[in-house]
Amino acid sequence: MKPNLRIGVVYDFRNPPNSGIDNKTFYSEILEQAVWLDSLGLDLIWFTEHHFVDDGYLPSWIPVAAAMAARTKNVRFSSDISILPLYQPVRLAEDLAVVDNLSGGRIELGVGLGYVPWDFDGYGIPVKQRVSHTDEGLDILTRCFTGKKFSFEGERYCVRDVVIKPKYVQPGGPPLWVAASSVAGARRAAHFDSHLLPQGPFDTTIQTWRDELKNTGRSPDDYRIGIIKPCFVTDDKELEWPRVREAERQRMQYYRRAFEAAGRNAPPDQDRERISQNWVVGNVDYCVAELTKFIRENGITDLVTWAVPPGLRPVDMATSLEKFATQVAPLLKAASE
Repeated sequence: MKPNLRIGVVYDFRNPPNSGIDNKTFYSEILEQAVWLDSLGLDLIWFTEHHFVDDGYLPSWIPVAAAMAARTKNVRFSSDISILPLYQPVRLAEDLAVVDNLSGGRIELGVGLGYVPWDFDGYGIPVKQRVSHTDEGLDILTRCFTGKKFSFEGERYCVRDVVIKPKYVQPGGPPLWVAASSVAGARRAAHFDSHLLPQGPFDTTIQTWRDELKNTGRSPDDYRIGIIKPCFVTDDKELEWPRVREAERQRMQYYRRAFEAAGRNAPPDQDRERISQNWVVGNVDYCVAELTKFIRENGITDLVTWAVPPGLRPVDMATSLEKFATQVAPLLKAASE
């Protein structure tokens, strides 16, 4: 049976130097917004991660998830993505165990290879080692999540007689997501029995992952597919959208520089071959129609929108987010039943 549709928001905590708001206040406002969104019935709060960025791009999401968990009741937290090569996997498993207990079992984990050169430079890890770090990290994490004692010896990591304490609230540990922008990534997600965060073309990510699951006797309907698909709900697009559009342009400037530095092609939402992550902008009916089509075409089970694009404050997105949570989300869920 296909999983129920979950809807939420994603944060990157980017606060440009010219925003006019200090980080302490910005963090406080976002925390209050998270509590409010939980009260409106949203299911998910996700976080993205990068490092050493002038606008304060969130480098450490687990402390934020813990702070939000202490003040919310139902919303679940995850990452899209944690750059796994930059984490010591046993320590990551321990941090997640703590937040799993603090939140009452509301923590998940999305991981990926990473690609931005300065992320890796700052941690002293060669980009060329990202695949081996990720594969071994996933091997260790999945063993940690079992709650059983194990040892592991690989090229990058060696651990002895590890058993994670405190025990996870969720049986089997936090649900695991793996990002895929290629066939290799999709096969990695299937190999580690994870949910999927597609960041590339449908056929080389979602379809490959589904085929791999089926070929090994598993049903894709037992798993989830999640994506950032931003939505701005407005009855006056000409008046209200330009400011958000400018913030979106600022958000994308970082990715253009990062992709250029990594020697990659255009960012995903400018590449027509990839699953579109462009904004959906319009009134409630338009957003519901467009997102329903998108969800059905791609088999999405988890969809999040940007909560606060760079340069804006939570109050700037409040009207759109309230409509998204109270009008768009219920209709999307009804259409998916």
